[in-house]
Amino acid sequence: MTTTNTAENDALKAAVFQRLHPRIYLERFIAENFRPDGRAPDAWRDVNLNVGSISTADGSSLVRLGNTTVVCGVKAEIAEPELDREGEGFLVPNLDLPAMCSPKFKPGPPTEEAQVLSDRLNEVLITSGILPLDSLCIHHGKSVWVLYVDATCINYDGNVFDATLLAMIAALKNTQLPKATYDEETGRTICTRKSKVPLQIARTPIAMSFGVFNSTTLLADPTSFEEPLLDTTVSVILDADSGDLISAIQLGIDTTPSQGLLQTCMAAAAKRRPVLSGRV
Repeated sequence: MTTTNTAENDALKAAVFQRLHPRIYLERFIAENFRPDGRAPDAWRDVNLNVGSISTADGSSLVRLGNTTVVCGVKAEIAEPELDREGEGFLVPNLDLPAMCSPKFKPGPPTEEAQVLSDRLNEVLITSGILPLDSLCIHHGKSVWVLYVDATCINYDGNVFDATLLAMIAALKNTQLPKATYDEETGRTICTRKSKVPLQIARTPIAMSFGVFNSTTLLADPTSFEEPLLDTTVSVILDADSGDLISAIQLGIDTTPSQGLLQTCMAAAAKRRPVLSGRV
């Protein structure tokens, strides 16, 4: 009984110290080459992925990256194309960070963090050329598909960018559209659910993010406890199949990426790629 009480008191003291002095708390772990969750600085959390779990969506996925959990659904609608791009459809990604996923988020309109992440996800999906937008054209100048790729974080424990991008890619690969034809006489688009076709996925971008702590220590796949303590974060986006570099994004206090830092991150991302490419 005494041993149990002592262990509980020690755990309580550690939790209080972590809350009051988070930076010192993390520094003491890093000094021993460990992190608070038991990982080494360069270790990644486990990834689990399921697809097709939302029956009402045209495509869906559920991704767990450690304790970070993201669900994504793709909904297809028909619209008129833009005048200057009459042969291209639309790809509209969005991420929601509701209050239920973490105490750091409050009820109300989308947070700035959610908007920034949605913009980053949109940039990656468009610049990577994951899906030729002309493949979403039903009839030139008259009818195209709009794909709403909506992701919701249901549990936030850091590195939601990597988890969300993986969820969006998996949901798009799981998406099948009904065969659609445009009737020029009536000016209407007719769909049949009896015949469905998958999307023409051209590339599969995956992200691997790192955080720099105290200007010296590189932490792979940072948690929600570690993220506020980081000097900067680096996200390396690679093609899951070929391993080609798509982009590298650095955010934080020091936004001028050093050549050595980027090379280290890209080398670590290249080692991580086969693990993720086998999941999507």
